Amino acid sequence: MQDRLERLVRRKFREAGRQYARARDAYRDGRDESTDAGRDLVPESLPRDDDGRVRLVCRRHAERRAVAVDDEGYPACFEAGHPDCEGCVEDVRDGIVETW
Repeated sequence: MQDRLERLVRRKFREAGRQYARARDAYRDGRDESTDAGRDLVPESLPRDDDGRVRLVCRRHAERRAVAVDDEGYPACFEAGHPDCEGCVEDVRDGIVETW
């Protein structure tokens, strides 16, 4: 009885490990594909105002802003080293920044 239980538990752990590995790989593949696709569209894919500035919601100040974004995805209000600004740049480059 003990032997059968041990085999069952080992088999279930191996199955869970394989499932975890498949999910991890699929997540990485999907993230890589979406990041590459997003970078091709940035900043053209983001909504703009009449002056051509990108309309985004500032993570740092929690307010709506219309800002110019350069070709590398950096908003004009970007402050290097600030975690909210760094996260905003990543979101802009991925094309998933919160907009209005």
